[in-house]
Amino acid sequence: MLKFLHPNNIFLALDKIDSEAPSYTLDKKAALRRVFWTLACVAVCLLLIHYLKFYSSMIAFLNQLSIWQGEHPHYWKNQFQQSGWLLLASYVWWTFWHVVGYVILPYLVIKLVLKEKFLDMGWKLNDTRQHWKGYLMLVTPIFFFIFLVSFRDDFLNHYPFYKLTHRSWFDFIAWEVLYLTQFICLEFFFRGFFINSLRPAIGANAVWVMCVPYLMIHFPKLWPEATGAILFGLFLGILALQSRSIWGGFCVHAGIAVGMDIASMLRQNKWPTVFWPF
Repeated sequence: MLKFLHPNNIFLALDKIDSEAPSYTLDKKAALRRVFWTLACVAVCLLLIHYLKFYSSMIAFLNQLSIWQGEHPHYWKNQFQQSGWLLLASYVWWTFWHVVGYVILPYLVIKLVLKEKFLDMGWKLNDTRQHWKGYLMLVTPIFFFIFLVSFRDDFLNHYPFYKLTHRSWFDFIAWEVLYLTQFICLEFFFRGFFINSLRPAIGANAVWVMCVPYLMIHFPKLWPEATGAILFGLFLGILALQSRSIWGGFCVHAGIAVGMDIASMLRQNKWPTVFWPF
């Protein structure tokens, strides 16, 4: 593992990516336009998600919907609150905007501007199984780290994000489906669309460029997780280009995410005992 993490080996992996198509296959004019459209899309998508994914945005939408229907401004909010599903609905809203920003808008750019096949941006399995050791090497020390931090109060207070996960098995399953859907979208955006769109223009440098906004979306999280996102993004980017797939990275993210939730719930002895909460 230490040999793989040596900077020389990292640069060798990036050099190999640069020596193969489609790295640097565009002329200067086409490369400039490819970088412009890709980074413009990334900027718009991140801006959209950042300001629209939150609970407050959903409440503003529900209030406006109530007014349009001639009801009291808080009609729909009260309906969700009385049903007991307001918090879960907020995470449906959260996931929806990740789908829009991380998948739908990039899809439009890929099809209408870049004129490329959507499935070729990492959706296929391709060589993922050939690189399973690299993904396993990434996730193994993180599982050990999760075990260590699971004793900390800040970890227990932070995870799971959905605080009613323990209420029922339905809550737990619904939350994990929403959470993992978000990770599929995220993995496509950063390790599918982002690096594959930029690679023909700037080669393996696409990985370094991707790492910066990937780090920044982790700023609201605990500092160890944000710090780890730097190297994590780098290695996942390299593996995504080597395997030509996002699915290895998704499996790593899925394992870590579900692992953190389960570790927190076990430590707090908060575990579902019924399937349906009502």
